[in-house]
Amino acid sequence: MLLCGLIGAGIQGSRAPALHQGEAAAQSLQLVYKLIDLDVLGVGAESLPTLLRDAADQGYRGLNITFPCKQSVIPLLDVVTAEAHAIGAVNTVVIADGKLTGHNTDGPGWGWGFSRALPQADLARVVLLGAGGAGSACANALLRLGAREVVIVDRKLERSRELAARMNAIHGARCSGTADIAQALAGASGLIHATPTGMAKLPGMPLPADLLRPGLWVSEVVYVPLETELLRAAKRAGCRVMDGGHMNVGQALDAFRLFTGREADAVRMDAHFRSLGA
Repeated sequence: MLLCGLIGAGIQGSRAPALHQGEAAAQSLQLVYKLIDLDVLGVGAESLPTLLRDAADQGYRGLNITFPCKQSVIPLLDVVTAEAHAIGAVNTVVIADGKLTGHNTDGPGWGWGFSRALPQADLARVVLLGAGGAGSACANALLRLGAREVVIVDRKLERSRELAARMNAIHGARCSGTADIAQALAGASGLIHATPTGMAKLPGMPLPADLLRPGLWVSEVVYVPLETELLRAAKRAGCRVMDGGHMNVGQALDAFRLFTGREADAVRMDAHFRSLGA
């Protein structure tokens, strides 16, 4: 039996257990996937060392890592892949031979979903709202897809500029950082929302709805709820949209391979995700 799990805050609505256990069952594998919810435990990210040690002692094969732990987990790992280093965040930890290896499947997962949901989308000038772990993953994937200009927006200006500088060092000078979302969206072809705003536990809009307009595509990373307030507003404004489920399934496909050594069936996993409801 393979034992896997997810560490994060407010994760009771996660579809990860259903996705991983469902795909494993379809492949005649025994896999148990547990939620390690910081909110339920009444602890914060400072408890990560203990949680990781306990998981290793209990025989976990791997762990997914989500908000607010994707960056704070890095110093606790034995090995971090080049992809995760470039992104500056880890969302998947494989436990083998007593070592913890950190991966990031968020970037490839977002790219997989983007290609499916918004094919041939204009990448001339893309605004990325949120410079945390998910934002870093999206920025790296977006630049790999050939985006000509990426404007990174974060309420903490230094954080947006730091991510822009890190991406420019890897991909060339195509990124800039700002704290002004209205200015950033002027002339933009697309918007990626990569903050926790809109989650079931953090409802609301991450930007004024009147900044949305026809011709602007909008990609959401939040997937609980599947249709966020941002997506509803974007649809009303005439935008093409990509819900957070696409990225969630995409990253799960890679995580399943890392945990089990087997390829997941993408069509089956996506259909399973959609069957779970909004």
